[in-house]
Amino acid sequence: MRTIKVGIIGTGFIGPAHVEALRRLGSVEVVGLAESNPGLAKEKAKLLGIPRFYGDYKDLLKDGSIEAVHNCTPNFVHFKINKDVIAAGKHLVSEKPLAMNSKESGELVRLAKKARILNGINFNYRFYPLIQHARAIITDKKAGDVRLVHGSYLQDWLLFDTDYNWRLEPAVGGKSRAVADIGSHWCDLIQHVTGLRIVEVMADLSTVIPVRKKPKTAIETFAGKELKPSDYDHIKIATEDYASVLLRFDNGARGVFTVSQVSPGRKNRLYFEIDGSDHSIVWDQEKPEEMWMGYRDRPNELLMKDPSLLHAQAKPYAHYPGGHPEGYPDGPKNFFRNFYQWIAEGKVPSKGQADFATFEDGHCEILICEAILKSSKLKKWVKV
Repeated sequence: MRTIKVGIIGTGFIGPAHVEALRRLGSVEVVGLAESNPGLAKEKAKLLGIPRFYGDYKDLLKDGSIEAVHNCTPNFVHFKINKDVIAAGKHLVSEKPLAMNSKESGELVRLAKKARILNGINFNYRFYPLIQHARAIITDKKAGDVRLVHGSYLQDWLLFDTDYNWRLEPAVGGKSRAVADIGSHWCDLIQHVTGLRIVEVMADLSTVIPVRKKPKTAIETFAGKELKPSDYDHIKIATEDYASVLLRFDNGARGVFTVSQVSPGRKNRLYFEIDGSDHSIVWDQEKPEEMWMGYRDRPNELLMKDPSLLHAQAKPYAHYPGGHPEGYPDGPKNFFRNFYQWIAEGKVPSKGQADFATFEDGHCEILICEAILKSSKLKKWVKV
């Protein structure tokens, strides 16, 4: 495959993860980086070993050698940057959410289609080998008809009232937090694995910690010191720490999921159980090498990730023999491999052809999140 040159916009937590995954492909070269100012851009470019850096992403977009751009910035600038990347005619991978609301995300879907650029959104959990195996089993009806879906996505990184992050601020992170941040991953994963669509929701949201303590200056300035009450501002929180949502799917199946960012000991537990008419499928992201399958009339099974045991459609997503763990960093790698294969072949997939999440999927997740917020406010079922 020919070498494709790429630019990265934003280098917080997820930007370097994109860079690392792209470099593992071998056929993609990260040649440019853009940050919010020239000093930070220079510092991050040196740290990541990227030759060109820009203090304004619009200068990166003028680089004619760059064919594709990865938008790894905070939520509130996704729409503007994505729109500018599309206008520049470059292929685009965006972090989620695609935009701050469905009006914006719908516009991006239309613009990307009109520009005929390849577009993807980083719902990376789709690309674990056992997830692909589960999808293939359900597609082949080996689990029977999907009847029930239940699960959760639990974290504890915002457990204490002194935990603070930009995601807590609606102007930057959006009107929804736990649902939009991690609930969107759960919903996308379930829709991907089952092939079903969430069509109606009934939601209960709660801000468990209504007031949080935000350090008045950068936390690094307090290194080695214990913060005093006077070192904090008290911030009223408007977004949810917790949500439970009842679901109805387009085939008549029912479901429920819970998300929380205040569950002690749960670091990144994306968990689901899909109950089919033949057997159940259970997967836990914190134990990604195992998939439990439950039966009524014979012993239950615990499948370990092993390429020799996977469905033929899942084998390309497992790169190491059984017993050699593959996890979070391998999801983006598999996503980017699929994405850049289309670019290398000079093709843009038609609707339903893409083997990765597209802007249409990102728009779908925003519609689900908005329906969940509306349901919680109205205390009734809301159609997506």
